[in-house]
Amino acid sequence: MKECLKPISATILLLIFSTVAFGQKLEPKKRIIEPDHTIYSKIREKDYQLYISFPKDYSTKNTISYPVLYVLDGKYSINTIIGTRTSLDAVNEIEDVIIVGISASPYASRYDDYTTSVDTSKDEQMEEKHGLSKGRVKSGGAAKFLQSLKTEIIPFVDKNYKTNSDRGIFGHSYAGLFTAYCLVNSDGYFTRFGISSPSLWWDNEKLLKQAVTQFSNNETWNLPHTKVFISAGEDDNKGILPTMVKYSKYLERSDYNNIDLKWQIFDDESHMSMWHVSISKSIQILYDQN
Repeated sequence: MKECLKPISATILLLIFSTVAFGQKLEPKKRIIEPDHTIYSKIREKDYQLYISFPKDYSTKNTISYPVLYVLDGKYSINTIIGTRTSLDAVNEIEDVIIVGISASPYASRYDDYTTSVDTSKDEQMEEKHGLSKGRVKSGGAAKFLQSLKTEIIPFVDKNYKTNSDRGIFGHSYAGLFTAYCLVNSDGYFTRFGISSPSLWWDNEKLLKQAVTQFSNNETWNLPHTKVFISAGEDDNKGILPTMVKYSKYLERSDYNNIDLKWQIFDDESHMSMWHVSISKSIQILYDQN
């Protein structure tokens, strides 16, 4: 009888110790991403959060100034930015650059900031999709957001950090649409552009048509030397890949002497996986040390 009890006792002990072991597992540590600054925009009547990553040798004790790359939707990109710049800095692959992530508050208002014209039918679809009352969703705020960047957000960064006039901008999806808009409409204010999976289908391709006209009708373009990297995923959202290719090819055909263009379709990448792939690649291409 005692021998029969041994396996049962062993099983009970195993269950007890297993329960204790599971009970001793650690909870995930909460990681809080906090902005370096919050700026209120009078033009847009809302807050913007800034997340800043510095070159490894940045110091206030010398007179060196740095180019700045502004990354839209920065709260959700800052970890990728830090990881990318740390690894590329370690092997001296990129120039020293300050990277500033910008995020709107509330986050949903990015839709207005980044869309380049008013599309009331799309606004109504968004309201219906998210159960919002009529008039809550508004599009077409890109011109005002660009004004806010130029007169409120970037002057704040320039005042407080060791920057120079070499400015770049990166955006994905609707933010990619806005970045493509900036190339055509910011008159050389930015000189490096990372345009990722841009929503150029917006409003019956209105911005795309403006860009194609610009690229087709002007043999020269009075801009400072400008670097552009445009990308999308092979499995990107409907409408993004064909419009991105059209924008890229027309710019490529213009063959402007002052624009260094590269564009790429990434195999097997979806719309969301493209976001972080293109951040890394854009930093590498736009700030290549070689």
